[in-house]
Amino acid sequence: MTLKLTRGLWLWAGTLALVLLAIIPFTGWTRTWAGLLVVLIVALAWLWAGRRARRQRQALALVDNIALPPAAYRQPVVLVCGDGLAGLFGASPAEHLALRTSEQGCYLRVSSLERLPAVTDSVLAHRPHWGGQLSVLFIINPAEQTDGAELAGRVRAFRHQLALIRKRGIALPLLLVSYLQARRGEGPWFSWESGQTNPSVRETGACTGLADWQRQAADSATHAARLRTCVQLHSAAAWVAEMVLPYLVKRDSRDPACVAVACAITMVPALPQAVAGNLRQQWLRDKIALADLGPAPLAAEARLPFPDPLLHLLPTYAHDSPMRRASVIALWSFVLASVAALASSAWQNTLLARQVTDDLRRYAAIPQPAHREQPEFALREQAVAVLRKDAARLDNYYRHGEPLALGLGLYRGERLRTPLLSAIADYREPPAPPVASKIPAPVRLDSLSLFGVGSAELKPGSTKVLINALVDIKAQVGWLIVIAGHTDATGNAEQNLQLSRARAGAVRDWMQRMGDIPDSCFAVQGFGASQPIASNDTEAGRAANRRVDIRLVPEVGACALSTAGPDRQHPSHQAAFTPQ
Repeated sequence: MTLKLTRGLWLWAGTLALVLLAIIPFTGWTRTWAGLLVVLIVALAWLWAGRRARRQRQALALVDNIALPPAAYRQPVVLVCGDGLAGLFGASPAEHLALRTSEQGCYLRVSSLERLPAVTDSVLAHRPHWGGQLSVLFIINPAEQTDGAELAGRVRAFRHQLALIRKRGIALPLLLVSYLQARRGEGPWFSWESGQTNPSVRETGACTGLADWQRQAADSATHAARLRTCVQLHSAAAWVAEMVLPYLVKRDSRDPACVAVACAITMVPALPQAVAGNLRQQWLRDKIALADLGPAPLAAEARLPFPDPLLHLLPTYAHDSPMRRASVIALWSFVLASVAALASSAWQNTLLARQVTDDLRRYAAIPQPAHREQPEFALREQAVAVLRKDAARLDNYYRHGEPLALGLGLYRGERLRTPLLSAIADYREPPAPPVASKIPAPVRLDSLSLFGVGSAELKPGSTKVLINALVDIKAQVGWLIVIAGHTDATGNAEQNLQLSRARAGAVRDWMQRMGDIPDSCFAVQGFGASQPIASNDTEAGRAANRRVDIRLVPEVGACALSTAGPDRQHPSHQAAFTPQ
C-alpha cells in the first residue's frame, strides 16, 4: 500500500476514534486524555509510515538503476534465491537487486536467504497489487555443494524465511529448480508437479511425457543421447528427493511444510561455481562406484537459462488494487466504529430507562400518608423530588435534542416522559395533622363565684364570668364541650357528687341557652371531691377544689344537629353523667 493511502487510513482511524470518544459518555478528563492519546498515536503512525517507506525504497536499489516493470504488469514476478545466481544474473554487488525480464515473467535476484522477507516487503511497497503475482524460485545445484549438513541447514533456513512471509498473508508459491551439468548442450526442462511420479518434458512451448519424448528421437544418436539424459535425470531426481525435499516437507520442524508447486531439472553444458568433490560426485561414487568428470571450463559470457517454460505452472491471481484495499479497510473500520457507537448508545438508553422506571416504582411503592407527620410523607417527598429531576432531564432532551450518547435512533426517553409527568401531576400533599397545641386550654371557674354554698343555682352576678368562658369555648363540628363539676371534701360524699353534677348541668344549660349551641355538643360530668387539685386540709385548698372545668375534646361525630334527648353524656364517664 502506498504511503499516501497508509497515512490516509491512519487519519481515518483517528477520526473515528475521536468520534467514538464524543459518543461514549466518558468523564471530562478521561475524554481529554483519551483524545490526546489518539492524536499522539496518529502522529507517531504518520512518522512511522514515512520512515518505513524510505527504508523500503532504499532496500529496493536495483542494479544499473533499472526500474521495476510498470504497475500494470501482470506476468509472474519471481524472487530467485539459492545457487547459480551469478550464472543467471551475472556479477553485481550483493546489496543491489538484479532484475531480468522475459516474455514470460520478471526475475529478481535475492542475494541471501535472510533478505527474502525484506525484498518481498519492498516489492509490495512499490507494487502493492503484485501480491498475487509474486512467487519464489529456490535453486539447489549439487555441483556447487560439498557438505550435506550445510546444504540441509540452507534448506531449513529457506523454509523458515518462507514461513515468515506466508504468515503475513502472502502466498508466495515455490518453484524448486536444479541445474545438472551434461556433456551435450542446453536441453529441455523436466518437471514434476505435485503428486506426479513421471516427469513432463517442456521444450519450445510443448509439453510431453518422458516416454513420448524418447520415442520422438529423429535418429539413433539422438535416441541414445536422450536415453543417457533419462539415466542422469533419474539419478538427479533421486538425489533431490533424498537430500532436499525431506527438509522442506517433514512435519517435525517448527515451521509448516513447504510444498513446491513443481520441481524441475534441466541439463546445461557447464555450471558456474561448480567445485570438485561436490555432492553430485559424492552421490555417484556412493551409488555406482564411478567418479563423474569434473566441470568443464566456462567462458566469461556463460549463462544459465531462466525457467520460462515453467512459469505458467505458478498460480497467479488478480490482487486488489491499493485503493480498493484501502477502501475495504476504511469501510470495515467504519463498520466497527458504528457497531461500537450503537452498542454504547443502546447501553446508555437501557441505563436511562432502568433508572427512570426504578424511580417510578419506588415512588409507587410508598403508601399515601394520612397526614404530614407520618414517615411515609418524607419518603414520598424525596421520591417526588427524584421524579422531578428525571422529568427536567427528559424535558431538556425533548426541547433541545438528546445527546449523542443516547441518540443514533435508539433514544427511549420520550416514551418514559408521559408516565413520569403523569405521576408528578397526580401527586397531592396530605393535610396537616391535628396539632394538640391548637386545642384550647380548659376554662376553670370558681364554684363560689357562680353558686351559693350548697346551691346549684347561678348567682345573678355570675353572668359576666360565664360570658368570658363562652367567648373562649366555641362550639364546632368534631369537638365536644365537656363540663365537669368538682367539690371539696367537706360534707357527705354522695351529696357532693350530686351537687357537682347539678352545678355542671346549670352551666351547660346557660351556655346552651345563651350560645344557641346544639345539645350534641355537650357532655356533663360530676366528680364530687374525687379529683382534688389542692389539699382539702386548708381553706385555700378547699376553695381551689370547688370548681367547674370546661374543656374541648376532639370526637368524631360530635357537635352535630340532633333531635336526641336533652342530655348527652361522654361515653368514657357514662356513670358520672346525670341528665338535667
